[in-house]
Formats: sequence, structure tokens, C-alpha cells
Amino acid sequence: MIRVLDAQFLTTAVEESGWPTADLPEIAFVGRSNVGKSSMINALTGRRKLVRVSNTPGRTRTLNFFDVVLERDGTRRTVRLADLPGYGFAKVSKTERGGWEKMITGYLERRTALRGVVAIVDAEVGATEDDVRTLAYLVSSGRRVLVAATKLDRLGKAHRKPRLTATAATLSVPRDTVLGFSATEKLGVPEVWDALWTATS
Repeated sequence: MIRVLDAQFLTTAVEESGWPTADLPEIAFVGRSNVGKSSMINALTGRRKLVRVSNTPGRTRTLNFFDVVLERDGTRRTVRLADLPGYGFAKVSKTERGGWEKMITGYLERRTALRGVVAIVDAEVGATEDDVRTLAYLVSSGRRVLVAATKLDRLGKAHRKPRLTATAATLSVPRDTVLGFSATEKLGVPEVWDALWTATS
């Protein structure tokens, strides 16, 4: 059992010069706008307001870094989480969207401390074309990827496993790399932390 002992906001950055020192193992969270990324990080850390949850999709426009202190079987470890801007949000200019994409790809390609990426998809909606493109990019970049299907509570229990299987098939990833998650019901929290503990070991 992994316990979260502490979770703190560290810094926000737009350019590489603003990234924190690469002195801790880092996990990035990526996903479409309005996929529940902020709620997922809050649920994982057990902090309701660590990440600001907005009703307006596309609110996150910077890289936001958080340090989380974990403990498992007496071993403590600090892991850094990077919350990346959501993709696929239509109500911004092409120039602004291009700037976000450059910021995100630059981080994903050059960040030496990065140990893995949590790619978040909406279990209720299913994997979109944007999700498929993003997953293909992450896999081709050689990064370790864990897919989290959020908002699982919005599906009836009989539909959850089939949806996760279908999501894996759409994204062309192994079924065991797709974990169901619900910030509302706290589903999947231990399983995601187990995967991230392994990734940062």
C-alpha cells in the first residue's frame, strides 16, 4: 500500500528555462481538455485543491509541477508530477495551440528526469482521434506510457471492463496498460500509484 505523506505545488513554467532542476523522477500527465486531469491528480494526492479544477476546458496553459512524498513498506520517495496543458480544445487560435504543442513536445522530448507519461482518456466518451495521435507520438518517442481512463463512474459496472478493452484496442496498446479511474469514487488510485512507483524506481 502506497501512502501519500505530502503534496505541494512547486512551480509553473512556459519555457525550458523555467523547468525545475531535474533532480527527482518525474511523471507527466497529458490528456484532452476537460478529460478530468486536474481531478485525477487531486484524487491521487488526496488533496482536493492541489490542482485548480476549472469548468472551462483549456484552462491549463502552462506546465505545472508538483512534488509528492510517497511511502511504501517504510521506504519514502519524492516524485514530481508535471501537469501538461490539455489538447484538442477548439476555442483557441491556431497560433496559441501551436505554441502549446511546441511547449509540450519540447518537454516530452528533452526532459531527462521524465520516467513515464500518464495518458488520460475519457472512459465515458472513449478514445478520440486526438487520443490516438497522442498515444502514437508518445509510444514512438520511447516513453513509458500508462493509459488512465477517467470518469469510469459514469458507466454502469457491466460496461466498464468492455470499455477499457475497447479503449486499449482503439489506442493499439496492451490491455493491461489501460487502467480505469474515477476521481469521484476513488477507483484506480492504488493501481495507478503502483504503476508510477514501478516507473520511478
